[in-house]
Amino acid sequence: MAKVKQKVNEFISFAKKYWNEPPKNNYVSFKEIANLGIAGFGAHWTTTLASTIALDASNFLVGASIGIKPLDLYVMLIVANIIGIPIAFFRGWYFDNHNMKGGKFLPFLLRTSFPIVFLSTIFVWMPYEQCSYIAKIIIVEVFYIVIQFFLCFFNDSYAYIQQIVSPNAQERATVMSVSQIIFSMGPTITGFLIPTIAGLTFGMNNINTYRLIYPVFTVIGLIINNIFFRKVKERLILPKNKVEYVRISDAIREVVKNKYFWIINGAVWIGFLESAAGVILNWSFVYSHNGDKAAQLGIATTIIGNAALWSMLLAPLAIKKFGKRNLLIICNMLNVVLFAILYFSYNSLIAICVIMFLNGFVNTFGNIYLPNINADMRDYHQWKTGVRIDGLFGPLGLIGTFLGFFTGMVVPSIYESMGLHENYDVLYNDTLRNNLFKVLIICSIIGAVLNLIPYLFYDLTETKHKGYVNVLKIRAMFEDYGNNDLDDNEIAETMKIIIDAKKYYNKDKLKIDNSELKAAKKMPKKSAEEKEARLAAIRAARSKIKEIREINEKIDYAPIIIEELSKFSTQRYKEQLAQAKKVFENGKNYNYESAKEELQLAKSLPKKTKSEKEIRSDAINLARSKNTSAKLMKKYKNKVYKPTDELKNEIQNRKVKTLAETIRQRNDMKKYVKNASVYSRITAPYENAKNLIFQAENYTHLDEIEKLYEKTVAQQVNS
Repeated sequence: MAKVKQKVNEFISFAKKYWNEPPKNNYVSFKEIANLGIAGFGAHWTTTLASTIALDASNFLVGASIGIKPLDLYVMLIVANIIGIPIAFFRGWYFDNHNMKGGKFLPFLLRTSFPIVFLSTIFVWMPYEQCSYIAKIIIVEVFYIVIQFFLCFFNDSYAYIQQIVSPNAQERATVMSVSQIIFSMGPTITGFLIPTIAGLTFGMNNINTYRLIYPVFTVIGLIINNIFFRKVKERLILPKNKVEYVRISDAIREVVKNKYFWIINGAVWIGFLESAAGVILNWSFVYSHNGDKAAQLGIATTIIGNAALWSMLLAPLAIKKFGKRNLLIICNMLNVVLFAILYFSYNSLIAICVIMFLNGFVNTFGNIYLPNINADMRDYHQWKTGVRIDGLFGPLGLIGTFLGFFTGMVVPSIYESMGLHENYDVLYNDTLRNNLFKVLIICSIIGAVLNLIPYLFYDLTETKHKGYVNVLKIRAMFEDYGNNDLDDNEIAETMKIIIDAKKYYNKDKLKIDNSELKAAKKMPKKSAEEKEARLAAIRAARSKIKEIREINEKIDYAPIIIEELSKFSTQRYKEQLAQAKKVFENGKNYNYESAKEELQLAKSLPKKTKSEKEIRSDAINLARSKNTSAKLMKKYKNKVYKPTDELKNEIQNRKVKTLAETIRQRNDMKKYVKNASVYSRITAPYENAKNLIFQAENYTHLDEIEKLYEKTVAQQVNS
């Protein structure tokens, strides 16, 4: 007990110390983590309710309460997804090309929450009782599409916020873990209250239950969300003056070459069946025992929901020990075992609760490692291409939507083939329900196995990622230096990375010796003095091991740093610079009429060695960029102008009083953004050439930056 009290006191002291300022080498204070968690609680409180308007047969609201057939719901989902595809690309493009006042993603969390609440409340109050079946379908479909428009903006923004709250992968995991402990209370509480209120009022299968709940619950979430999200910061590793316009087609061309994008999304696409058994808990309580256990669903849901707490606490440690990829594989293998046990025990409510508790414990790890895996993939993409894309990764994942048109029919088809249509009362039949459960469990086992297969090819380790992120910091430092925008903190952080890389490059990794730790643990601990000495020895041994591991990590990623610093001495970059100088000499408005011929020549270049493949790829990309520029110059002639911040700010800050003025403002902004996009594509060859020449020149000034660093260190010592 005394040890527990000591640990609690140590944590409280630690939290107080770093409440307003983050720990060393970290970016996020405890106060900001708390704000992110509380804001997420409000967000999840609201979106959990809004997401119940899902075109899914397992959904009590649209399925059992409103009464729409499973296959009809699936057809409606297909229609909604088709409509949502261009909207999704627009959303991603808008994210990547707009920085609003307050940040890149935060404004959407504040602006989209109100329409979500308003529309969700209106939805449950529609007069479904007086509507025909066709009318019900139309109402549900329209509301779903409109709500999804705002909900996707909201959910994507929230996901991206978590991924850019820190550039440090391990800290991201810790921040997500702690904040999710707080915000997971949202769905946990709603998961308890909804069945409880339903049991005291109209039941889970009655629309009137939701009419009572939605107006109150969604407003509570809205208030919490809007208060606390205002205190969260975004942190992207970009030069201070970096503003880029990303064309959708260019983004697609680059993303499809990102192997980790295919691995991450491929796992989802082929593992879609893993969640098939998710309905067993709710349906078992509501329909087994003649419905007598329905009132207990809230208690069961709350207990099972608490499983997430423990996995959230353990997630950072698990990620640190196993790595994100290995943890994902372990979790999926555990799910296979759990579903196999469930197959033989689904008739027992206790067994279902225990297995679903363990399943919830295992799956919640995914709430931490999956966003981190996606964030790592985006950092890798920025390192690989030099362009930061966040928004367009999401909608590009909709490639799986087309696959889902076929695969998504599996589960609702199973429902209907086994006798579940618009009348959900058939689930009171034990035989029908049990047979359905067996099939769904088998589907989940298959899905869990398929989900892990792509990750067998995932090799973006934590060490590699750290090296890539450090390279991004180095690039930003050199660019800020060239722009006379370099500050002391940036110099100190980045030069330490470079100095360590030079120090540990080509060094052999150190052997980790646990003998000192083992010896320390065997020390006597009878008296208070002995306990203190033993504890001090354990801490010293662990500190030494930690130091060795950190050194080995630096040895591992040092080649990535050195490769970046010396890249302009390689044949590949010599070729790039030579081409860049030619393009730069031609000027910004040069018409690349011979781009097609250059493209054919580029494609004919040798590609036997790695170096030849890289040079060929660079030449092809340059020729394509020139060709695009020439086409656009021909199409728009003199209609395109250079975008300026002054014009953009004038449009954004224009005072509007009437509807006509508002429409004019939006149209002018739309024209400005389109012009900026076209202008950036026309001038892309020139601007890319200029940036490369600029970067190469900046990289020659490392010695000067080192002197600035030494001066900064000396000033810090003297102060």
